[in-house]
Amino acid sequence: MNPQSKTHRVWLATEAERLARMLKALGNPVRFQIVQTLAERQTCITQEIVDSMPLAQSTISQHLKVLREAGLVRGEIEGPATCYCLDTQGVRWLKEQIEAWLPGCCEPAAAAGPNPALHLVPSNTTERHR
Repeated sequence: MNPQSKTHRVWLATEAERLARMLKALGNPVRFQIVQTLAERQTCITQEIVDSMPLAQSTISQHLKVLREAGLVRGEIEGPATCYCLDTQGVRWLKEQIEAWLPGCCEPAAAAGPNPALHLVPSNTTERHR
């Protein structure tokens, strides 16, 4: 077996695991909303995030921990509070991985033109789409 191919497979598995961890973290509606809040505000103290959601501080802290471990947010202790922001390197990496994983799948509608495969036939018609 070629040692380079084994190393390449390990790297791919690690990258795939990182991508899956990030997507899984974003798959939770609360964590998704936290990321949206941080993107809008650029930075937040934990209490500001708690105040924007109907959840306990301990629950928000658990969600922030998952996001931190996934590499999507960073937290910096400022006195008695923690200030959170998006991990721009992690978010940029995620965007690049999705583009590499699904290259060209989502071109702007004007550039892509009409897609004949998406032609819809009304359900009340007897004609079959061929």
